[in-house]
Amino acid sequence: MWTVRVLVVSAPLIGHVFPLLPLAGALRDAGHEVLVTTAADALRAEQSGLPVRDVAPTFDFGRIARAMMLRHPLIARAELAGTGGTRGAGMIFGTVNDQLADGVVAVAEEWKPDLVIHEPFAVAGALAAAKRGVPAVRQENSLFDGRDLVRATLASLGAALRRHGVAELPPPAAAIAVGPPSLLSQDGWPMRYAAHSGGGELPQWLREPGERPRVLVSRSTVAGPGSAGPMPAVLAAADRVDAEFVLVRPDARLARRALPGNVRTVDWIPLPEALPASAALVHHGGAGSVFTALIAGVPQLVTVGAGDRRHNAELVARRGAGLAVRPRDITADALTRLVGDPGLREAARQVSAEIAAMPGPEELVRRLEALV
Repeated sequence: MWTVRVLVVSAPLIGHVFPLLPLAGALRDAGHEVLVTTAADALRAEQSGLPVRDVAPTFDFGRIARAMMLRHPLIARAELAGTGGTRGAGMIFGTVNDQLADGVVAVAEEWKPDLVIHEPFAVAGALAAAKRGVPAVRQENSLFDGRDLVRATLASLGAALRRHGVAELPPPAAAIAVGPPSLLSQDGWPMRYAAHSGGGELPQWLREPGERPRVLVSRSTVAGPGSAGPMPAVLAAADRVDAEFVLVRPDARLARRALPGNVRTVDWIPLPEALPASAALVHHGGAGSVFTALIAGVPQLVTVGAGDRRHNAELVARRGAGLAVRPRDITADALTRLVGDPGLREAARQVSAEIAAMPGPEELVRRLEALV
């Protein structure tokens, strides 16, 4: 067996890099050399034991997002409502990739990978592969068709392409699709979604079902408007619901409030380990949270919000595996339905079985080797 050098490129956000790590780990475990390149909060990927390189030490995602909103207020308004499609995200991640491009290309020139794997919002990886003349693979990590996200990002990336003498990026040598077919259609080889859990210890009491149905409530890992997610609304309704609620990583202000008797708080925990003993998940609408609940086969309440959150929530509701609810519309009735509706449970279990039948990351290693 020969050793392949694989460069993994992610946008500098935890929710973008963690889904790339299981496949990267499978490649490492098969004897290949793997290097992850990203920046900022996503450097937490080193928790997985994989080597990680910071390619943009001064990166600030919040500054980029605020600048786009100030320059394009109408697009910003649509983004905040979750009705902006891919235009606003393309502008933001075009700038993100402009800041990543030089660092990623420099690492590729120095490290000389044989293969580059990148997520749709990290087309700097495709640029580095084109410069090196090696195959690039697009790995999905969201609930969109990655081709649309790449096109939107490239529309704002002309400066970086010109800077590195690349007129046009070639199509990827392959793509990896993680969406369960009954939920959405993605282009590429199917692979079972998995993600690094982010660490944290799971208390023993969360490993077993409680006396009442347990509902986990989480929030986004990205600071910004609505970052508290559904927690304030759940807290306001919790004492009228026959369930136990666990707030995961509440912000400091919320954690200081007096809590109803059926509400507890925990710090960062591995959600995939906690969900088997839980009845449902309430969350902010991030793709990682959607996938985590689907894999566990539990119903989810997805809040309709900014960016991709409305899209994600509507997909789940359309499949019948959960509820799509605006944060201000989270009521005791909605939470009661979440834990008691057998139709939601059955649909969630069906999608869970569908995901379980997809090939695991380790099963794609040979196909990736064949590209080199």
